[in-house]
Amino acid sequence: MQYIVTAYDGTDEKAIDRRLAAREEHLKSVERRFKEGQHLYGAAILDDEGKMIGSMMVVDYPSREELDNWLKVEPYVTGNVWQKIDIKQCKVASIFTDK
Repeated sequence: MQYIVTAYDGTDEKAIDRRLAAREEHLKSVERRFKEGQHLYGAAILDDEGKMIGSMMVVDYPSREELDNWLKVEPYVTGNVWQKIDIKQCKVASIFTDK
């Protein structure tokens, strides 16, 4: 099942510090899951000044339970970066996923 994960960082003054501290581990995790076919696309969400304020990912997990298991170990979750996470089921057009 495919999902759009939209996650917003905290808005406190330490939010960007938490993001930057967890970023390397987050990117390693995404790279590993991309190679395994679980993460299809992702992007940082930027504010009007170009500052990172969240993330958008399209992921593919067999079940919502497995997606939730990923979130339990996701560095931006364990590092308290993402403060609000919205998850919606979606269907990515095959033109974007066929290799």
